[in-house]
Amino acid sequence: MSWTTVCRLDDIIPNTGVAALIDQTQVAIFRVGDAVYALANKDPFSNANVLSRGIICSIQGTLAVASPIYKQHFSLTAGQCLEDDSVSIDCYEVRTEDGTVQVLISH
Repeated sequence: MSWTTVCRLDDIIPNTGVAALIDQTQVAIFRVGDAVYALANKDPFSNANVLSRGIICSIQGTLAVASPIYKQHFSLTAGQCLEDDSVSIDCYEVRTEDGTVQVLISH
């Protein structure tokens, strides 16, 4: 396992997401202020790689992203679906290092 540099933090507009392909895994990376979060990009309800295009919001104090297709919300810190406890998506370690965004994918 090693950290993969994806882009510069300044390349991501605050309160939005971007998609990256890391080791054949699609990852949705979200920027909220200077904090970054990384989740699987695949929406488990539609099986489409679209979560990076979702809307960032707060649901009862939980920072989340709303899927652009069926509107389920996923926690940015845990990947848990807020409407269905039986559904979650992968959540990846992410950091900023010298102004770059880096993601750790473990297989």
